[in-house]
Amino acid sequence: MKLRFLTLLLALTFASPGYARDLEKGKEINATCAGCHGELGQGGSRGEYPRLAGQRESYLVNQLKAFRARTRVNIPMYPYTQERELPDEDIKDIAAYLASIELPTKWPVFKESDDALTRLTLTERVMIIPRVTGDLANGEAIYQKKCVTCHAKNGMGRGMFPMLVGQYTNYLKRQMDLYVKGERPHDEEAVGGVLNSFKEADLQDILAYITTLQDQQ
Repeated sequence: MKLRFLTLLLALTFASPGYARDLEKGKEINATCAGCHGELGQGGSRGEYPRLAGQRESYLVNQLKAFRARTRVNIPMYPYTQERELPDEDIKDIAAYLASIELPTKWPVFKESDDALTRLTLTERVMIIPRVTGDLANGEAIYQKKCVTCHAKNGMGRGMFPMLVGQYTNYLKRQMDLYVKGERPHDEEAVGGVLNSFKEADLQDILAYITTLQDQQ
């Protein structure tokens, strides 16, 4: 109940007419973030840094504030998220900018008139996560029963809960492991959360299923 209330509160906050976002300022701030997360928010090529492009705005705000408050511990993020470096308004602007970036999941169809730079630019924006092995039927069954309420049927997330589709599999697995170990909170209802009830094979199956969702985008 508490979690649902927070989700509704955040949704109402971001829907408010008084909530003004400055995407240009967010783009300027992203110049600092790009060193790790990429110019387009695409993250690290091996999943060492998560994809932020297209991520849910309320989730990004929530996580940046968690980094700043050190309720989510990440040493590399600490100097960038302190009050003097990233006040609330900047957090809103960078979150809105990153959320606005669209990365296609299919290779572009070029026109004969497209020059080399145009082709390269369009290609660099493509975000295709390789399929991973696993029992897709089991992964789908678990996801639809346990994950869909927060992360949505298409993996795009809801409210302050993150988009999973299009995220690096290595990164997702690393976060799953942190949740299971209790080193990162998965929800606000109890320590541990739903992931602790799964076997290692189940986690792999969920990841395998998530990589199929990008085909539906």
